[in-house]
Amino acid sequence: MTLSRRGLLAGALAMSASIALAACGGGDSSDEGADAKTLTLWHYEGPTSAMGVAWNKAIEIFKSKHPGVQVKFEEKSFEQIQQNAQMILNSDSAPDILEYNKGNATAGLLSKQGLLTDLSDEVTKRGWDKKLSGSLQTTAKYDEDGIMGNGKFFGVPNYGEYVMVYYNKALFDKYKIAVPTSLAEFTAAMDTFVTNKVTPLAVGGAEYPAQQIFYELALAKADRAFVDDYQLYKNKVDFTGPVLSYGATTFADWVRKGYLNKDSAGIKAEDMGVSWEQGKFPILISGSWWYGRFVSEVKNFDWGTFLFPGNTLHPGSSGNLWVVPEKSKAKSLAYDFIDITMSPEVQNLLGNSGGIPVAADPAAITDARNKELIENFTKLTTGDGLAFYPDWPAPGYYDVLVAGTQGLINGSKTPQAFLDEIAKPYQENLADLGK
Repeated sequence: MTLSRRGLLAGALAMSASIALAACGGGDSSDEGADAKTLTLWHYEGPTSAMGVAWNKAIEIFKSKHPGVQVKFEEKSFEQIQQNAQMILNSDSAPDILEYNKGNATAGLLSKQGLLTDLSDEVTKRGWDKKLSGSLQTTAKYDEDGIMGNGKFFGVPNYGEYVMVYYNKALFDKYKIAVPTSLAEFTAAMDTFVTNKVTPLAVGGAEYPAQQIFYELALAKADRAFVDDYQLYKNKVDFTGPVLSYGATTFADWVRKGYLNKDSAGIKAEDMGVSWEQGKFPILISGSWWYGRFVSEVKNFDWGTFLFPGNTLHPGSSGNLWVVPEKSKAKSLAYDFIDITMSPEVQNLLGNSGGIPVAADPAAITDARNKELIENFTKLTTGDGLAFYPDWPAPGYYDVLVAGTQGLINGSKTPQAFLDEIAKPYQENLADLGK
């Protein structure tokens, strides 16, 4: 999320509060800021999302363990942090800890600029590395060029995420549509909806959702080598080759066939999610970050999920990262808060609230639907099926892809023009890196 992305991760609802919390002692690197009397915390998860529920509990626990320090939870949105983090973290207004997007173009860029604290010692000392599989550590580590996968820990994820297909069971049953197991069956299902004058897909073209659909389609023709080339710069990427060309041309074809509305180019992710909750569309392709919210808010119809049919690779990764700005004045408190989010109590709550914990006790997850969510993620991680997100490779690439997919939706760009448009900044970034 792309954006990560993304409930509030998607939209931009956030809550604000001031909660009394407190200082802790520590040793070694943990001593920095141990005497601080205020901890400023930012995140952009909705209060009914799995992460929002779990992190509110983490604040509660932190409060009981640390009386005396004021914690200021400031209201932010995904878009605010996405667009302004570099400027804010380079100022005296930087928070002490925040949720931030993972990937080369975001956490990687800020680590390269010296704006994030190296957490490597804390990761080892507190055992966080033992709770993160190798694939989840990929997005937490960055080298001196800001490229993920190697180097130092500049962030810590405490949940996982992936893109899937949400579907309205009532509408599928009404038109006698079975859950598709291939891309051909999926398009046939959408054809049935169109024939019955039902637009199949809820889409938010003004933010991250549309580009993730494009990426799912491209991944239908991709293998791990392509993902490594695109995301990790192992080899040159051919933007006119079969993978990205298929994604662009098929996305444009979906628009032409009426699988999504042309006015969705101006729809934000939040409005997309709400329209699906209201039963206006049978299908929504988006991330697991919506899952807990849908469990809580969808009351008028039964729903389910499935992985994008036919793909072995899917957009997904660790969740966004807890990062500690280099200018944080309460680093010790920040490390303690991260530690609580990695604790069994918070991890199990995350899993039972519709999230994907990185270190929960499987036996403690009681809801069958939540178990399925976590099992699908485990299937992806064990099968090397996480392909990260399309906007990660270059700084500013998120906005490039938003504009590009909007052009495909409203018909102002051909697939070739779209591919040319997204190739340019990607290749410029490679040149800047000397690759």
